[in-house]
Amino acid sequence: MSEKRKATWKLILNIITIAALVVLVVAVRQQIFDTMNNLQKVNAWALPFMLVWEFINYHSYSKMYQEYFLILGERIRYRSLLRVTLELNFVNNVFPSGGVSSFSYFGLRMKDAGVAGSKSTLVQLAKFITVFISFQILLVFGLFCLALGNRVNGLTLLVSGSLVTLLAVFTLGLAFVIGSKQRINTFFTFLTRLVNRLIHIVRPRYPETINVAKARDQFTELHENYMVLKSDYRKFKNPLFWGFVANLTEVLTIYTVYVAFGQFVNPGAVILAYAVANFAGLVSLLPGGVGVYEALMTGVLAAAGVPPGLSIPVTIMYRILNMLIQLPPGYYLYHQVLHRKQPA
Repeated sequence: MSEKRKATWKLILNIITIAALVVLVVAVRQQIFDTMNNLQKVNAWALPFMLVWEFINYHSYSKMYQEYFLILGERIRYRSLLRVTLELNFVNNVFPSGGVSSFSYFGLRMKDAGVAGSKSTLVQLAKFITVFISFQILLVFGLFCLALGNRVNGLTLLVSGSLVTLLAVFTLGLAFVIGSKQRINTFFTFLTRLVNRLIHIVRPRYPETINVAKARDQFTELHENYMVLKSDYRKFKNPLFWGFVANLTEVLTIYTVYVAFGQFVNPGAVILAYAVANFAGLVSLLPGGVGVYEALMTGVLAAAGVPPGLSIPVTIMYRILNMLIQLPPGYYLYHQVLHRKQPA
């Protein structure tokens, strides 16, 4: 690619990024004003703990990535993975893709470290599955807390059961597909051809934007790397531990805001609301799941006994402060990558 074309692509990406940031700020502008007003009503001493939980959260994800890459025979520096984790958070919050952006961006960043795309994809898939599975421990604990507070009703059981079922179906289905070379090639080749047909509608001159033969080679590598992971289940012990810590610190971050408001609510309500809001955020078309996330979290909290008069300002403050903590460093590192190649 010529230097002129590279400069053009960098300019386009910068414009898209800035536009996405503007859309995000406009979408949450009222929430920002509400948060500023509520800051005068809270115990400010509790809020710095959010920084502690967030740092441990990023540390956990970085260690999880490192553990999975080690299993696949790749040694990636912790500092590099911490950088990429911060960048991924920015990408996922600003670009409304339900987490899909993280796969492509993670693959590009790991390519700088000489890691094959199939390994990067598998590690990212393993990360999502690990986080979902490890969250079940927190979910069981949350239901126990709700039971102690006499807050386990039909709705909470239905929601919890649905989450567990969705997780099980997704995990087993994915394992079934990538566990066989024939199945993975058949399934993903079909998807690749379907995507090509959709792209062909807007790009009539390009009947095969994604090369099916090359894609099939990637699927074969994905299957082979999966078999490496599957060969010894004891290797999953450390990634599962870091996945649990990552989930725990997310919940603690939300709970810290409740403490700042002087309220010690049932932790089970916070755990359940966090789970539902994040699952729904995966399919939201708005940056960071704005609107969907807050509405569902407030609704589940209300069903679990937390009054909306408390849950609404807490949820809004958590979302805004969380973005203020995460987005600036993520944007800075992402912006660096756009302007010069950083070795991962």
